[in-house]
Amino acid sequence: MIHVPQKNLTAVKYPNIFRVRQQFDRPVVDNVEKTVAEQMSQIASTGKLRAGQTVAVTAGSRGVANIHRITRQVVASLKELGAEPFIVPAMGSHGGGTPEGQRRIVESYGMTEEFCGCPIRASMETVVVCQAAEGFEVHFDQLAYEADHVLVCNRVKPHSRFAGEIESGLMKMLLIGLGKHAGATIYHRAIMDFPFGQIIRSVAGEVLANCNILGGLAIVENAFDETAHLEFVPPADFESREKELLRLARQWMPKLPFPKVDVLVIDEIGKEISGTGIDTNVVGRKDEDDGWAHPEVRRMMVRRLSHATHGNACGIGLIDLVTRRVMDEIDLESTWINCLTGGHIEAARLPMHRDTDQSTLDAALSQIGMTEPTDAKLLWIKNTKKLIEVECSAGFLEEARARDDLEVLTDPRPLPFDAAGNLNETF
Repeated sequence: MIHVPQKNLTAVKYPNIFRVRQQFDRPVVDNVEKTVAEQMSQIASTGKLRAGQTVAVTAGSRGVANIHRITRQVVASLKELGAEPFIVPAMGSHGGGTPEGQRRIVESYGMTEEFCGCPIRASMETVVVCQAAEGFEVHFDQLAYEADHVLVCNRVKPHSRFAGEIESGLMKMLLIGLGKHAGATIYHRAIMDFPFGQIIRSVAGEVLANCNILGGLAIVENAFDETAHLEFVPPADFESREKELLRLARQWMPKLPFPKVDVLVIDEIGKEISGTGIDTNVVGRKDEDDGWAHPEVRRMMVRRLSHATHGNACGIGLIDLVTRRVMDEIDLESTWINCLTGGHIEAARLPMHRDTDQSTLDAALSQIGMTEPTDAKLLWIKNTKKLIEVECSAGFLEEARARDDLEVLTDPRPLPFDAAGNLNETF
C-alpha cells in the first residue's frame, strides 16, 4: 500500500474579516394583533361562518415571525364571530411523522393551548377526498376535514426547490401541510412525474372544492425577519393573490451582500429557517431555474443544527463540510422520514465532517481552486434568514466601501477562534 502524506491543514493563513450592515427595504406591520383582527373581520361579510361552528386553524413547521401572536389573534377573532376554533399541525411528515412530534413543534413556536386559548388537535390520520386528475388519491387531515371550516395560515415565500408562479404559501399548505405524511408522500412522488405547478393547482383545486376552506391568512416577511404584510384571502382568490404576494416576498427577502463567494460559513441550519435547512434562494443550489440571479458559492460549511429543528437535518446534503457537532446533533430517522416523504433523498446525504470549526474551515479553504486561503472571498452568517449583518473577508472591503447599500461597521480583524479551535459567536 502506498502511503500518501496528508497536507498539514493547521498552517492555514486565514483572511481577516470585517462586518457590514446591509440596507434593505423595510415595510413592517406596526400592530400585528390589530391588523390580523382587521383582516379576519372580512369573514363576517362572507356569511359562511355561523355561531357554534368549528374551525381548524393550521399551524406549520416554519419559523414564521410572530406566528404565535398571529395565531392567537386568529383564534380570538374566530371566537368573536361565535366559532369554536382549534389548532391542527399542518406540516406533512415533520416532527418525525408523529402526532406527538408535530405537537412539540407547534408548541416550540409558542403556540400552546394556554397562549392561544384553544385546543391543539394533532393526528396523522387522513381522509381520501377524491382522485386527482393525474390519477392519485387526494389526502386531507381527518380532524380538519371533520371541522365545519378550515382557516389556512401560512407565510408566502419562494420555495427552496421548485420554481413557478406559485411556490410556498397558502396553496402548498392545502396539499403538503394538510395532506400529512400520507398525502405529502404521494404529492412529492407525483412532482417527480408532473410539473410542480400542475400538482399544486390540481390538488389545491380539489381541496378547495371539497374541504370547506373558509379562507387564508397570508403572511409576507421582510429581510429583517419581521412581519411585513398580513392579508385575508378568500378561497376563490388563493391562486391569483398568491402570485402577487410571491412577487412581494421576492422583493423583500434578504440576500448575501456579494454574488461570488469562495467559502460561506453558516452558524446554523434548520427546518424553521427553510424547508432545506438553508434557503437556496439566498445561497444558490436550487433544483429549478426560477429566472432569478442566485449567488455562486464554491464551498459551504455549517457549524451546528438549530435548536428548533429538533435534529431534523434535511438539506444537509447541500452542504460541503460540517463540524462533528452537527453530526452529533442529527436525528437520522427524523431526517430520513422528511427527505423520503419529500422525494429529496439527496438532501439527507452526509457531508465530510471535521472535529472543530477551525479544522472544518481549513478543509473548506483547501477546496477553492488556486486562490490562497488568505485571499479567499469568505462570508460568515448566522443563518439564511438573519442577513442584516454579515462578516466578510478583507477581499470584499474595497467594494463594500464603495457601495451605498452597505455600511462597514468594523476594521478588518482576525477570525475569532478560541483555544479549542472553535469560532466565538459574533451574531
